[in-house]
Amino acid sequence: MSAPPPRGARPWRFLVPAVLLAFCSGTGGGRCVQKPDGGARQGEDAWAALREKMVAEQIEARGVRDPRVLAAMRAVPRHLFVPEGKRAEAYEDYPLPIGEGQTISQPYIVAVMSEAMLLSGKERVLEVGTGSGYQAAVLSLLAREVYSIEIVGPLAARSKALLASLGYANITVTEGDGYEGVPGKAPFDAIMITAAPPAVPAPLKEQLAVGGRLVLPVGKKLQSLERITRTGADAWRDETILPSVIFVPMTGQAQHPPEQP
Repeated sequence: MSAPPPRGARPWRFLVPAVLLAFCSGTGGGRCVQKPDGGARQGEDAWAALREKMVAEQIEARGVRDPRVLAAMRAVPRHLFVPEGKRAEAYEDYPLPIGEGQTISQPYIVAVMSEAMLLSGKERVLEVGTGSGYQAAVLSLLAREVYSIEIVGPLAARSKALLASLGYANITVTEGDGYEGVPGKAPFDAIMITAAPPAVPAPLKEQLAVGGRLVLPVGKKLQSLERITRTGADAWRDETILPSVIFVPMTGQAQHPPEQP
């Protein structure tokens, strides 16, 4: 298959060798990275080394070039956004479960979608589908304000508390169905949807500022990753970023949208 596994896909380990987290005892002859369970400084350095390896081998090697995106991927502690029992796998090359039947996206997909938003740091951004909060944390380093909405209540509460505890002060997380967006905060300079609606939600297109970008997977069983740019009051341009991806479906009103006039 031509596309890497995004949120909700099974781990496809043959794409790029996974980051193998070895629990070194000093007896092994090969190169390994210790589980960061020593002192605070040692642990931070070990996690940072895994992030650097992730960026170099999984993201830059596949063509992501925006230096701000690469810096954000190096900075956000991905291991804190996965369940404790999965932290040893946090920087590997596949999605991971986060509870409530949801996953945290593969690092490469997070980077590709972030780069496709074309952010300079001044934007107001909407994310539909907070999940673990990891993508929102990455976006918070790339934009001025991030509004994130999550339909699954326990995930919304958990990610809101985690992001606040980590000091991501420019993120607002709310619980709700993201199909209608957040009209009271529109227009947005960029919008990201992290689950796949069968068709592009019309309200989200309308909440883009002129020049704004909507990045989303769209389709049913097999989707494409698209960027829709608002070029005028009633004009949009559609580009395909990745032709074949598999995301979990967007739930709620996206599955039963109102009839369009």
